[in-house]
Amino acid sequence: MKISAMSVVGFTTMALVTVTIMVSMNFPFNWVFYMTVFGQALVVYMVYKVLTDDYDTTKTFDDFYEDNPIGRQDEF
Repeated sequence: MKISAMSVVGFTTMALVTVTIMVSMNFPFNWVFYMTVFGQALVVYMVYKVLTDDYDTTKTFDDFYEDNPIGRQDEF
């Protein structure tokens, strides 16, 4: 089963938000510590997964931003 890069990003985000919630609820230090170490390992894996993801797009640097393309000026 192939895991998409965006699902890894979502899981990593939720794990690190969980650390924040655990700290605000005064969980024991060892739980917060191990969850933080796990979150840091997830960040490293997330960066690797996003950079090595086989993602193709038709966009180029000429397209700039989708909501504000450089090439055309729409007048209202």
